[in-house]
Amino acid sequence: MKNATIVAPQPEAVEAGAEVLERGGNAVDAALACAFVQGVVDPQMAGIGGFGSMHVYMPKKGVHEILEFYARAPLKATPDMWLDKIKHESRDGFGYVLDGNISDIGYLAVCTPGSLKGYETALKDYGTFDWADLIKPAIRLARDGFMIREHMHWYWSKDQSSDGFANTLDKLRFSETGRKVYFHEDGSLRNVGDLLVNKDMADTLERVARSGGSDIFYHGELGEQIAADFAANGGLIGSEDLAKYELSRVAPIWGAYRGNRIATSPPPGSGFPMLEILHILSEFDVGSMQHGSAEHVRILFEAMKRMTIDKDAHMGDPAYVDVPFERLLSQEHARAHADAIKAGSIANVDRLDRSQRDTTHISVIDKDGNAVAMTHTLGSPSGAITNGLGFMYNGTMSRFNPVPGKPGSIAPGKRRPSSAAPTIVFKDDQPTIVIGAPGGSYIAPAVAQCLMNMIDFDMSVLEAVAAPRIVGVSNTIDICNRIRHSVEAELVGQGYKVARSAQTYAFAAVHAIKIENGVSKGAADPQRDGMAISVA
Repeated sequence: MKNATIVAPQPEAVEAGAEVLERGGNAVDAALACAFVQGVVDPQMAGIGGFGSMHVYMPKKGVHEILEFYARAPLKATPDMWLDKIKHESRDGFGYVLDGNISDIGYLAVCTPGSLKGYETALKDYGTFDWADLIKPAIRLARDGFMIREHMHWYWSKDQSSDGFANTLDKLRFSETGRKVYFHEDGSLRNVGDLLVNKDMADTLERVARSGGSDIFYHGELGEQIAADFAANGGLIGSEDLAKYELSRVAPIWGAYRGNRIATSPPPGSGFPMLEILHILSEFDVGSMQHGSAEHVRILFEAMKRMTIDKDAHMGDPAYVDVPFERLLSQEHARAHADAIKAGSIANVDRLDRSQRDTTHISVIDKDGNAVAMTHTLGSPSGAITNGLGFMYNGTMSRFNPVPGKPGSIAPGKRRPSSAAPTIVFKDDQPTIVIGAPGGSYIAPAVAQCLMNMIDFDMSVLEAVAAPRIVGVSNTIDICNRIRHSVEAELVGQGYKVARSAQTYAFAAVHAIKIENGVSKGAADPQRDGMAISVA
């Protein structure tokens, strides 16, 4: 490799990771420095109250695996605990709305976090830097402050009441810390360009840095504070949940597309739905189509719906349910779906309404060819912040199916299905693309489209992540505002329901690196605030 590259949705976080690469750190070191900063400068998207997975490829060490640090349902949770509270499922299948939003906002919304244990394990097993050294940039930004960015403020202030979920604004106001950090003294929300300071978070990160690892959170004094706060506020997370938390390490699952081998996350991650889209589309000559034409959009949409139906029927924690992803990824299965699409069959997805997508991602490759694709998240922010600790907890319980007996149903200690699909593409056994995205149920469709853009349409990495996208995870074709109106009219004429987004760039936020002739180039999706930095 002639250079190293890192890309993520937050400039401050990318800069922290790039500085680690410049100081001789590897891709894992850079990803972790970036991740800690993301938890400070995008605190409703990620942080030590969250969870995620890291796809790691280190050829010289013979390492290629997925480190899974997903959130787990509280040990006191039961499958039928909210059966009488169900209102509806979101249209994109990303969550369930309950009476009073009890699984979405507040202490009952929280699953046991895994991020800090994931970061520590990744550093010990794959990294080279000192723990405290990696956390320094995050501490500085939390204590000294950073400027509120456009996407952050848009996310905080957008009206989500039509979804049925709680507005982020209400979550920011939920805790004493939230009211102090995110609002002016007169109660108005801090604005774009304002300085955001979170000294409690800085203090917590300093404690974590001094402790040398994650034990302070899962077995020590931070854990005691967390457990006491949850007990005082009716939450289900306790000392036992933290002490018994375990992460996992698994091999990636593989797919193929146009002579490329694609490695991605197994269940409960959403690598297999992304691969299923590609396998179905491999039965079509996508490259001969006009990008964004009615035929292109129709075929993408029908493939995405069929993937969605399979995902809804089978996705869950494989420690609790059988997820037959090998069959779903077989070419026979893909061909059957493709034949139905070619015959004009219209698939049906039974859904209602919309949901939130609150996640972030990092793609990195270093000069030794080590690659990391890491997606981490709060699932959605719960609003709950333990007084004095500064960080917000995940709100992941709303992502479990409240109906017992389903693959994604609630169970004590269970991992909820994740939409993350951190992915590495190989050609002739060499990595050529490192890719992933935040964006809930839109991640698999968005990543698949960007891969097709590079492989079928020979786009550069920037062209691929910026090209107009669609998603099809319901019976409505969701299109960004750059799909032509004539295309929309043609699809409506074919009997499809189409929803045009007001956003120019919409549907997940893909952050990717493309490697050609030993040179890596990165691209940040324009819908977020991010950037890519290459280091010689």
